[in-house]
Amino acid sequence: MSITKSVVRLCFLIVVTGAVAAQNQTPDTTKKTVQHVAMKSTSAASGKEMYTSYCAVCHGTDGTGGGPAASALKTAPVDLTMLGKKNGGKFPAQRVASVLQGTAALPAHGSQEMPMWGPLFRIVSQGHEAELRLRISNLTAYIGSLQAK
Repeated sequence: MSITKSVVRLCFLIVVTGAVAAQNQTPDTTKKTVQHVAMKSTSAASGKEMYTSYCAVCHGTDGTGGGPAASALKTAPVDLTMLGKKNGGKFPAQRVASVLQGTAALPAHGSQEMPMWGPLFRIVSQGHEAELRLRISNLTAYIGSLQAK
C-alpha cells in the first residue's frame, strides 16, 4: 500500500473513530479515547449500504443529523433530509456529488470532521474510476431518496 493511501486511511480512521469513541465517554470524563477501526469496503452498487456504513454514524440512519457520533462533533451534521427544501424544492444532486467527491468548498467542514470521501472512495475502488463514479452516483441517489416531502 502506498504512503498516500496509508495516510488517507489513517486520517479517516482517526476522524470516524474519534467521533464514535467520544460517544462512549462517561459524563465525569473529559478525556476522549480513540478506538481505531478499519474502513469497511462496501458494494458500489448500494447507496444504502454505503450510507449506513459511512454516513449514518454522524447523519443518523434517517439522515436528520442525529447519528451516535453527532454530539461529539464541533459542527452539527447537516440534516440531509432538508437539502431539497433548502434548495427551492429541488434536490441538489450535483452539489451533493461534489461534496462526496471532496471538490466542494465546505466552510462548515473546515475542521475536517467530515471525511473527504472522494480520496477514501478512490482507495476502496482501487483506483477504478468507473467504480468511483458509481459510488458517488449511488450514494447521491440514496441521499436524494431521504428527502422530506
